[in-house]
Parts: sequence; C-alpha cells; structure tokens
Amino acid sequence: MAYRGLDLTGKAVLVTGGNSGIGLGMAEGMAAAGADVAIWGQNPDKSRAAEASLKRHGRKVHVLNYNVADEQAVDRGMNETLERLGRLDACFANAGVSGRVGKHTSFAEMTTEEWRRVMNVNLDGAFFTLRAAVRILLRQGQGGSLVVTGSQFGRMGNPLVEHYAAAKAGVESMMRSMATEFGRDGIRCNTVVPGYVDTPLTHARINTPEFVADAMHRHAVGRWGVPDDFGGIAVFLASDSSRWVTGQSFVIDGGFNVAAKIMGA
Repeated sequence: MAYRGLDLTGKAVLVTGGNSGIGLGMAEGMAAAGADVAIWGQNPDKSRAAEASLKRHGRKVHVLNYNVADEQAVDRGMNETLERLGRLDACFANAGVSGRVGKHTSFAEMTTEEWRRVMNVNLDGAFFTLRAAVRILLRQGQGGSLVVTGSQFGRMGNPLVEHYAAAKAGVESMMRSMATEFGRDGIRCNTVVPGYVDTPLTHARINTPEFVADAMHRHAVGRWGVPDDFGGIAVFLASDSSRWVTGQSFVIDGGFNVAAKIMGA
C-alpha cells in the first residue's frame, strides 16, 4: 500500500507568486498530490498559462491578481481565496522581486526608492500575506502550514544586494518567531531557502559563461535548480507528514553550500 502521509486530497493551498518559477513548481507538486490550489500573480499571460497547466491535475484551481505589497489588497485577496477554496490549510508566501535591476548599484549609492521597492514586496508583502493567512487558520481552529520563500542571499555575504539580503534574512527570522507563537495552535511555520534556480527571473543572469564558470562547480549535483525541484518540499510541508516540523529552514540548493569545487568539473 502506498504511503498516504503525502496525500493532499481535501486540502486547500495558496501560493503567492505562483504563476511561474519556484511558486509554480510548488503549486504543480501540491496539485499533483491532490490539493485544491489558488495562485496569486500579476502577469495575466503567465497566470493563464499556469492555470491551464495546473488544471491538468484535475483539482480546483483559482488564479487571482493581487499585489502582495498592498496591505488592503492582500486582505481582500485572502478573503476571496477563502471563498473560492472553502477553507485554507497552507499558505506559501513566495512572491518576490529581484534585487538586481539593470546595472548593479553600490550600497553607498542605493536610493531609498530602490530599497523600498524590494522591501515592500519581499518583507512587507510576506508579512501582510502571512498575517492574513494566520488569522484564517486561527479562526478555523484546525492548524495548518505557513511557508515563506527565503534565499541563500539572506545568509551569505553578497555585494550590491543588501536590500534583498536584508528582506530574505528578515522573513526567515520572522518564521522562527511565528513558530514559537503559534505552535500550540497547530500552525507550523517554516522557510524554504533556494539556491540558484533557473527561472524566468534568473535565467539570463545565471547562464552567462562567466557566472557558470564561477558558480556551477560549487553544485554537488552539477546543475542549477529548476522549479520542479520544489514540488516535493511543498507537498511535504503542506501535508500531515510535517505535523511535527516547525521553525525550520530547508535549504534546497543542489549541494551548493556543502560542496567545495568538484574536481574535474
């Protein structure tokens, strides 16, 4: 008999930034495992394509357009998500923007506008999303799972992306504190920390000859990540199999952090 602990049948999940990249990989995995899925995104073409792909799994799929940096919009969106799905069991706060736009700018020259652009989505947006979700889980009284997408940049020292690094370190720390506050309510709070993943947002940058030469040899598995690599961890964290897992950070990086240069690579 197949192990049933990862069966998400009857569960309803939300993934922000779920119409492409890591978020879509998470949503695909959970839909394939039986969950009804809502995804938030702001690009209509990507959202339509994601909806068509997710519906292949035969589950309820709802695509909504909300900007996580807008506090009131997030609250409206969470209520609409609840209406569409009927309940909420897991929320993945994945929406984010890159800290690298055009020419890299020194921290000494970074504008307040650029700092706020990243913080508004990557830190404030995660806060708005998770706050609205935890209120629903508390009202339902049946526990649930909250997950945020962090980044290796929140842990390592990287020049020119101090705003992005600060936001990602902040959400990881926030999840540990939330885990201690809501554990008695059956609400688990965890972080997924990706390494270098080939997505529409990163493809051009990480596939330059210079970047490949600099970073690929540090990957024990010998390749970049792809969105599908995040379906399994999403299913686990949304499922009852993770009911005793909270306050943790799951590094999904192809062995980047543990590997020295692979000889011969």
